[in-house]
Amino acid sequence: MTFTELLKTVFSGTNLALLGAALAAALACVGSAKGVGIVGEAASGMLAEDPSKFSAALLLQALPGTQGIYGFVTAFLIMQRINLFNGVAELSLGQGMYLLAAALPIAIVGYFSAIVQGRVAASGIELVSRREGQTVKAITSAALVETYAIFSLLVSLLPILTFTLD
Repeated sequence: MTFTELLKTVFSGTNLALLGAALAAALACVGSAKGVGIVGEAASGMLAEDPSKFSAALLLQALPGTQGIYGFVTAFLIMQRINLFNGVAELSLGQGMYLLAAALPIAIVGYFSAIVQGRVAASGIELVSRREGQTVKAITSAALVETYAIFSLLVSLLPILTFTLD
């Protein structure tokens, strides 16, 4: 097999689409894991002092996990669109690039927004630990970061949902 043939095999349309699915899930999930971990560290300190604030801590810690869900949904839809579950369709290079490009918004923004949301939620943990009744304000601040993850999810999903194998 020549090097050119190897490149054509490795960088086939189908493989590029699968790479997009993998990046969407992996990067968004890694970002979520980091974000949830950041909040978890802050929450542990608060809960050591006041275990009654567990529900507030849980809500704040769950928020950065949504980007991982968005990445997973995007990956699943790509796999569904290329008929992975019933025998993978052969995609052209252009089709594969299309799906790879469609996956990048949630992959990239999902990664970074989950980490930033984790930092904001960790600050919210600090607020909740110092001031009684501030949970809604802390959640609202962290949820504002979510807006950009949702925008990137929509930018990823719209081209995927309009993709056809024809």
